[in-house]
Amino acid sequence: MPRERSAILVHGAIGDDLIARLRSAHEVVLADPSSLGPEQAARIGILVTMGIMQTDRALMERLPALGLVCCTGSGFEGVDLAAAAARGIAVTHGPDTNASAVADLAMGLLLASVRGVVLADRFLRQGRWTGNDRDAPPLRQGLTGMRLGIYGLGTIGLKIARRAEAFEMEVGYHGRRERPGCPYRYAPTLLALAAWADALVVAVRAGPGNRHAVDAAVLDALGPGGHLVNVARGSLVDEPALIEALRAGRLGGAGLDVFAREPAVPPGLVASDRVVLTPHLGGSTTDAHARMGDLLLANIRAFLDGRPLPSPVPGPSAG
Repeated sequence: MPRERSAILVHGAIGDDLIARLRSAHEVVLADPSSLGPEQAARIGILVTMGIMQTDRALMERLPALGLVCCTGSGFEGVDLAAAAARGIAVTHGPDTNASAVADLAMGLLLASVRGVVLADRFLRQGRWTGNDRDAPPLRQGLTGMRLGIYGLGTIGLKIARRAEAFEMEVGYHGRRERPGCPYRYAPTLLALAAWADALVVAVRAGPGNRHAVDAAVLDALGPGGHLVNVARGSLVDEPALIEALRAGRLGGAGLDVFAREPAVPPGLVASDRVVLTPHLGGSTTDAHARMGDLLLANIRAFLDGRPLPSPVPGPSAG
């Protein structure tokens, strides 16, 4: 099938604004790939999806004309890159398009957790504010002077670090390797970083090798006054261990934008007053969506024209 005649299959919640932009120039199908009939499946040349969603060999085999998989955000852990390469299917993602938005939310969740913003809001709305200091919420530590550990000092992690500096925080990080010339303290292990830090922000790319990297030992290293923020992927945190640490008071608080089995959120997290929760909206700002759409359309146009792709994923993908 000529590339220009390829239909685009959208699998996942990518936003009405982006769907409208795709439809302005392309035939777009909104469906689960397993629901397509043979004739419709044979027309699909491009798959637009979210990196967290499973795009495995079986899914690719249902789409015989598939030549391009576009992940809307920076993540692509759900894509079987080896299977794509074997089929000659190119894979792209959207690095850096939403990094600032995610970094903003990370700092918002950190501030909300450390300062108890949600509890203070509830206190006021319940009419409990009398003006008497004895009835006020307890004093809490501020961000100034705190040690912030960042797990994953990529584009998002660096933006978080720079924001943390503006809050007069001391910054350290852990990653696969130390970054030459980086001004921040490097910890050789995640456990060492957690033991040093007052708060830990998870901003690393998720993969099979770091599932549940933030486990009970890391949480205990943060300690009763520590705070955890996760704006990466839910798989990186051992949720049962986190719930138990919060329940037992072994961790001071948490701010979470991502969860292991989205959109399901464990009741133990929902019920905890020590947690601030948001529904995976780190990259969901109007400007981030516009940049993401621009890059997605550029990748599709380049694919259809037979030109190099602007943002292929690192690793064994074709294209």
